[in-house]
Amino acid sequence: MKGTPDMPRCGFSNAVVQILRMHGVDYDAHNVLADDSVRQGIKEYSEWPTIPQIFINKEFIGGCDILLQLHQSGELIEELQKVGIASALLEAEVDENDDKKK
Repeated sequence: MKGTPDMPRCGFSNAVVQILRMHGVDYDAHNVLADDSVRQGIKEYSEWPTIPQIFINKEFIGGCDILLQLHQSGELIEELQKVGIASALLEAEVDENDDKKK
């Protein structure tokens, strides 16, 4: 990402941070602005031209636009479940349904 999760340096990196926070996901982030060889290397490795880049369980998912689409469609919850990660949004939905039953 450009910057750090506590201080994103572009709107796309900030959007990714916000989505991952909503899902309560623990993740690693690397500031590509600190090292241009890392910035260029990740683009070559993934064959994806933009930063940030999202990998789940070492599998390249895409950039901010792809993560946003997965989030909006609910598919991100499913992708996280595939690797054993329970989304906080799923837990919030269960809690909301329990409250409605009371």
